Amino acid sequence: MRLRQLPANIALTAAMLVFPGAIWAQDDEAAKDVAQANNALAAATALNFHDYYIGEQTETGEEANQLFARLAQPFSIGHTNWLTRISLPLNTYPVAPDFEQQTGLGDLNILAAWLVDTGRPGLTFGIGPQITMDTATEDATGSGKWSAGLANYVFFAASPKLQYFYLLTWQASFAGDDDRDDVNVVAFQPGLVYQLPRGFHLRSTGIWTWDLEHDTYSVPLGFGAGKVIRTEKRVYNMFIEPQWSVVDDGAGWPQWQVFVGFNTTFK
Repeated sequence: MRLRQLPANIALTAAMLVFPGAIWAQDDEAAKDVAQANNALAAATALNFHDYYIGEQTETGEEANQLFARLAQPFSIGHTNWLTRISLPLNTYPVAPDFEQQTGLGDLNILAAWLVDTGRPGLTFGIGPQITMDTATEDATGSGKWSAGLANYVFFAASPKLQYFYLLTWQASFAGDDDRDDVNVVAFQPGLVYQLPRGFHLRSTGIWTWDLEHDTYSVPLGFGAGKVIRTEKRVYNMFIEPQWSVVDDGAGWPQWQVFVGFNTTFK
């Protein structure tokens, strides 16, 4: 199967999982579910699949792909509420000098965020540590390093129509293969979601990344659409978002990519 077929196949699989009997958002509780469907650190169990088909990398012009499986689970420590998010990618990258595609598991990331009680139901503020483990099955699909750092997340449902958020992360390597480059990366993801009738929404969620170790960066801008479907026990969120690089420096960043997602939140 060619890489460019992946987003379409994932979207088709997601659509097949949507079954008759879904309840469209009509009341306040449903409107809240729809608004929170794009909240990455909502205090709920969630299983998400996110695919980034990279149609062209900077300088090399090669294609690549990242498919993430993400599990989020809330928990408590004393009187504080936390959420842990586990992310494991399946990566496909071109390998120099012939740029043959190599596929394998990537590095496992675990983020634990303390969900601060803001006193406002529509405002989520999370902060906490993260660790990335050297779990890649191929050299090309991972960093060869163990890294740790911090994450800060804010999600604000300004109204039933408009929600915006950001996720700011930093991590640096502290162990791993001495022959591999160190890791020192800052990522900032600003997000904007505008709700439309019948569960549809518009979205922009590009991730801006700075590689401090190599002094390179990538700033993409995305514009996409999605649909939220609510049932008695689950909330499904399906979306597709093309993204283009606005400014970048260095090789291997996405020149353009397509972000496809299927999220399941368990109520």
